[in-house]
Amino acid sequence: MTALHKGIVLAALQCALILSVTGKLFYDRATCPRAWVKTAQYDPNLPIRGRYLSLMLEPAVGDLFFNRLHNQRVVFFVPDQQTNAESLRPGRNATELWAEVTIPHKGPPRPIRLGIKRDGLTEPVPVN
Repeated sequence: MTALHKGIVLAALQCALILSVTGKLFYDRATCPRAWVKTAQYDPNLPIRGRYLSLMLEPAVGDLFFNRLHNQRVVFFVPDQQTNAESLRPGRNATELWAEVTIPHKGPPRPIRLGIKRDGLTEPVPVN
């Protein structure tokens, strides 16, 4: 086997790995339950820096998935071109920031989108 063939096989394996993870995430999003959960910000100690919001989920005590979501921490990454992440951070007079999350069978919840709750209605924030 030549070096070119080895390189092609390695590239194909890497593509298959990435596509399998992507497929699993799309499958989970289509089949697992979703929920809107109130969030609070926290300050993580992460080695990565960038445009993201560090959120702690705060479900209500009677919620269906309270045990799975209580005190879970998620990171919501914000695209560079579209939204200023600082504008989503709550201030003194800010409304409540909520996150729609997928609740997989195993593992932590995965954030889908953010929303702001006003007058009892959650409006999705156009981030993506």
